[in-house]
Amino acid sequence: MTVRLSVVIPCYRSEGALPELHRRLTAALESVEPDFEIIFVEDCGGDNTWGIIQDLARKDARVRGMKLARNYGQHNALLCGIRAARGELIVTIDDDLQNPPEEIHKLLSKLAEGYDVVYGSPENETHGFFRNQASRITKIALQGTMGVESASKVSAFRAFRTRLREAFEAYRSPSVNIDVLLTWGTTSFSSVNVRQDDRTIGDSGYSLKKLINHAINMMTGFSVLPLQIASLLGIAFGTLGLLVLFYVIGRYLIEGSSVPGFPFLASLIAIFSGVQLFALGVFGEYLARMHFRSMERPPYALLHETMIIDTPAKNHVLQH
Repeated sequence: MTVRLSVVIPCYRSEGALPELHRRLTAALESVEPDFEIIFVEDCGGDNTWGIIQDLARKDARVRGMKLARNYGQHNALLCGIRAARGELIVTIDDDLQNPPEEIHKLLSKLAEGYDVVYGSPENETHGFFRNQASRITKIALQGTMGVESASKVSAFRAFRTRLREAFEAYRSPSVNIDVLLTWGTTSFSSVNVRQDDRTIGDSGYSLKKLINHAINMMTGFSVLPLQIASLLGIAFGTLGLLVLFYVIGRYLIEGSSVPGFPFLASLIAIFSGVQLFALGVFGEYLARMHFRSMERPPYALLHETMIIDTPAKNHVLQH
């Protein structure tokens, strides 16, 4: 069975927000694109989110639920839902109601102009300081792939054509970034300004540690920027070393004496050693990515899937 639009929502500790999200989402979509499905992907947050999803699926045949075997992360959960989507178009939206469902029509209208991917760029960021800084770092890593303008507009609120997933159909790696995977299928990106509301239900699942890990994974898993930085540092400090050498030789030839002082020499050794260790650390990160990919670890594992099937008697919940 196919539908016109699939809305994919990664869920993490969102039991309090899902009923209201479902109500507002269905009301918004019924006036824009009545032929739709909603896919909730539960990322093992440990609360009753999965029970809420099952209850919504019993009441609404357009709801499908998917429960991952363990916590894999937001982008991994999105990949699971995107691969299961049956619509010609896909919209992804967070579960915290900061992205208003009523703004989806703006994304679909822009998509109808011929673009393949449209981002909902918030007019005013309402995340915390650390979340915003991590977002800026990941956008810097995306610039080389998507272009400066497109990367600066990236958000979790996006609409794109389902056919793009064919470009990453065979992708198998524990490190997932949906925005990078979409660039494998198209270069036609655009964005529209949307409202972003304050979070009033629950807390963000992004701790400072997760934000740092996400930024590092983004930089080393999908970009060669760290390697380029290491190369530039090597060139810069190699040039500095030559200049110091010329200075020492010049002083000896002109004044007949060398540069005195152990601190001067020790400082140079410390600087060059630090750069070497930094470069080795960058290479180690890339080797680790290669190691994990060689293990062929899947990006996610599905534990349960719930949907409604129609029977002559009544709707039944199908779970497997």
